[in-house]
Amino acid sequence: MSEREEVKVRFNVLGSLEGWAGGNRLRLGGPIQERVLVTLLLEPGRVVPVARLVEAAWEDEPPATASHQIRKAVADLRQRIPGGSGLIVTDGPGYRALVEDDRLDLTLFTRHTQRAREALAAGRPAGAEEELRSALSLWRGPVLSGTGGPVIDAASTALDERRLAAAETLFQLRLERGETAELVGDLRELVAAHPLRETLRGHLMLALYRSGRQAEALEEFGRVRELLVEELGVDPGPKLTQLYEGILRDSPELAAPEPPAPAPAEEPAPGDVSRETSTGPKDAQAPAAPCTLPYDLTDFTGREQELAALLRAAGETTEAGTRILAIDGMGGTGKTSLAVRAAHLLADQYPDGRLHIDLRGYTPGEQPLQPGAVIASLLRTLGVPGDELPDDASGRAALWRTTLMGRRLLLLFDNASDAAQVRPLLPASPGCLVLITSRARLVELDGAEWISLGVMSPEDSLALITETLGEERTEREPRAVSDLASLCGHLPLALRIATARLRNRSRWTVEHLVGRLCDETRLLDELSSGERSVAATLRLSYQAMDEEHRTAFRLLSLHPGAEIDVHSAGALLDTDPRDAEDLMEDLLDMHLVQQHELGYYAFHDLVRSFAQSLRNTETAEDDAAALERLLDYFYAATDAACAVLFPGRTHYVTGLDGSGAGLPPLGDAERATAWFDREGDAVLAAVSVAESRGFLRHAVWLARNVMFHLNMRSYTDQYLQAGQVAAAAARRLRDAQALRLSLNNQVTSLWKLGRFREGIAVSEEALKLAQEQGERLGEGSSLEALGLLLSCLGEFAEAVCHQEQAVEVFRETGAVQSEIHVLCSLSTTYSCLGRGQDAVEAAERAVRLAGELGILGQEVMALNDLASAYLDLGRSEEAEVCLKQALVRFDESHQPDNFAVTLALVATLRQRLGLTEESRCCEAEALKLLGHRPTLPRQTLVERLIGNLRLERGEHAEALEVYRSALGRAAEVGYRMEEARALAGIARATADPAEADESRARAVALFEAMGVPDGARRPL
Repeated sequence: MSEREEVKVRFNVLGSLEGWAGGNRLRLGGPIQERVLVTLLLEPGRVVPVARLVEAAWEDEPPATASHQIRKAVADLRQRIPGGSGLIVTDGPGYRALVEDDRLDLTLFTRHTQRAREALAAGRPAGAEEELRSALSLWRGPVLSGTGGPVIDAASTALDERRLAAAETLFQLRLERGETAELVGDLRELVAAHPLRETLRGHLMLALYRSGRQAEALEEFGRVRELLVEELGVDPGPKLTQLYEGILRDSPELAAPEPPAPAPAEEPAPGDVSRETSTGPKDAQAPAAPCTLPYDLTDFTGREQELAALLRAAGETTEAGTRILAIDGMGGTGKTSLAVRAAHLLADQYPDGRLHIDLRGYTPGEQPLQPGAVIASLLRTLGVPGDELPDDASGRAALWRTTLMGRRLLLLFDNASDAAQVRPLLPASPGCLVLITSRARLVELDGAEWISLGVMSPEDSLALITETLGEERTEREPRAVSDLASLCGHLPLALRIATARLRNRSRWTVEHLVGRLCDETRLLDELSSGERSVAATLRLSYQAMDEEHRTAFRLLSLHPGAEIDVHSAGALLDTDPRDAEDLMEDLLDMHLVQQHELGYYAFHDLVRSFAQSLRNTETAEDDAAALERLLDYFYAATDAACAVLFPGRTHYVTGLDGSGAGLPPLGDAERATAWFDREGDAVLAAVSVAESRGFLRHAVWLARNVMFHLNMRSYTDQYLQAGQVAAAAARRLRDAQALRLSLNNQVTSLWKLGRFREGIAVSEEALKLAQEQGERLGEGSSLEALGLLLSCLGEFAEAVCHQEQAVEVFRETGAVQSEIHVLCSLSTTYSCLGRGQDAVEAAERAVRLAGELGILGQEVMALNDLASAYLDLGRSEEAEVCLKQALVRFDESHQPDNFAVTLALVATLRQRLGLTEESRCCEAEALKLLGHRPTLPRQTLVERLIGNLRLERGEHAEALEVYRSALGRAAEVGYRMEEARALAGIARATADPAEADESRARAVALFEAMGVPDGARRPL
């Protein structure tokens, strides 16, 4: 008698790992030994390669000696287990576990569930119930209690799915037998653990209803509906909904059946050893039906919503014929993985076979399979002899449909090229399910239900990285992991390639790989590992297109914006917008572009990189011509929009030709503004592209046009950026006029940002250029800018001189719009010098001129200055008239900080009139508007005015808060007048005598240095 026969060894894996011999529990060693043994026991009798044991033993990167350590662990197990050398045997590339069927709980579990199915098929529900109870009694929890690592956990998840299916069947049988209230507790426990499982929820609802608890049953439906919508974005399935409706109307069909008479106990089948022990699992009998499905990924992660939609759609009944579910998406989105996961989960519903075939629609170096060849392969798999197959494709298709009559098969047609390839493969009778994956949506395939697969969500991307790299590694570098997901564009293929590279390079950190991926010129090269490559995957889609679409795909990647509309696409492709839209829609069907809004298309980041990599010396001429057409279009469109929005602007000879591209409708202010708002970022990006690619005139004049919009919307940083790029292009052009204009535009943004001295240097260069060219208008613009900046720095005498000269130049040249600007700033300078009446007169003329031109934005700015001047002189009634006019004319979306000034002035007036609550409301609105892209001078002014209001109301602490904020901003940039006024406010508001004395002294020193008279030191 052998050692193995003398001592019977029993193993339990459904929970913590247990080994028993002669009533004694075995000591099986550490985690590596346990994981090796469990992996073998999960596939009893089958050879498990050493490589798979290595993968199961180490969650992260295995050590270099992993294979040796596996052999060492096996040797150790053989020593610890009685008869271990006969239980774990070496077989070719791996090992097998030879365990008797009744000595492993997993095998017994499978045997019980198999016999339950057989009992149900034979009409013996009582026998099935008994088998299911025995099967479920073996369950003690997840394999290795959930500590087995990714490989074992994946197997454990599949086993848990089988346990839940058995539990659902058992509850169904007990409900059919008439049990009700006694089921509620167990069902609630399972539902709490698996809240999205609709079958369990339905059993609970029915048990509650039959127990006289109708309201609770209806509440359960409400809970699961809310949960499904929140978690998956779907509604409950038709079966659960039908049950809910039946409960709602007290349907007699839901009444509990009468309990049957006790049935005689069934005799166990001869040789049944499964009932002599409480430890057992898996089905030892191979299924009779063929199954050629690929293996299900053990680390499949995410896609819960799409998977739920697939499973729900598969569960819907149809009488019209075979249900067809198709998954489309760009290469690398994980279509096949999702389809395979769904197929495995649905496999039990298709007892006659689960067949998979790769149609090779996008396989490197191969042509798509012909339908006739596919059918022949499928028929052979179903057992049809080769000599019975018709020679012609139509004959094979007919035999295929005949063979499938009355059968329930699941067919997975992977990697389809077009509808013509798939259509002959479809069964004609109901009962089958067809899953199709394709990169392009096969719109000609009637009757198919489509699920489009995009990139993963950031949460799913993080989960996939964590699953493949391990929690310890991802928790160590959370920011780098997030950056990695973004650089991979949340594309599953890219994520898997990146994490595979990290797993194969033990010394690499995630941050190191992120650094490599940040080099856009090498991004696609980095996302390559072995035979897998993002670029290679995208190239297959590219090669499947005709020449027209290939060219369009390459040229569209020249667009610098995040989205492409049909008009700019038409310019790039040298066609009208409607034809451009047709081409874009074709690319959308091929999943080479995306669409987030009707009429606008976008590239995925990695697809854009691939498309740009297609450009070379052979395409250079066509690419340059396309880019020039796009820049011509942008210039023409911005010029048309500016003509509507800024009719008083000065016109110059640009040297640019017109555009032959169709323009969008820009005939009124609303549409012109909306177009600028939508396309502004793309136009700004086009300015930089134009300068870098040598289209220098486009860079200069396109920048000028877009700066009008940027100024209107107070996008000050972008305004400065455009001015700097335009100036660089003008210098390269050696165009003095263009350079002067670009420099002046820079000055405006520098003033808004509080960079006054930098602005003075730029203004002086522009003034010199204008004087050298004899351009009086340009000279006036530079004088105006210098006067404004000098005024901010408190150099009022010199500022007034420059501003008054600018007024003369603008009157001489008839530049009315420019005169309005300088009169407004001159009015402020006069006020600072105590010249109140001069301030009023300058502002009054600015208001009159702006009204004549009909430019509302400038009229409001002038009205603000006039109201301020009136208030300084105590002329409140006249100030009120101005402010009412300003409120009527102002659009707060245009330069909202100007409107904040208006409201602060209104608040001041209301306070003087004793309307304190109205003043508070205006003050709050003014502060709110400062949160919308304020310019530094305006923000400082508004804060100081609000400080004055609060001080007047006796709110000293609140006044101090805004005075100090204003002081901080003003002092940082040298805005001396507002710095002095804020200090004076602090001196009046603070309760600290030392702070008051210091602030007052500093304020007086500044006022005296600037030559500000006493009367102008406390305006408003």
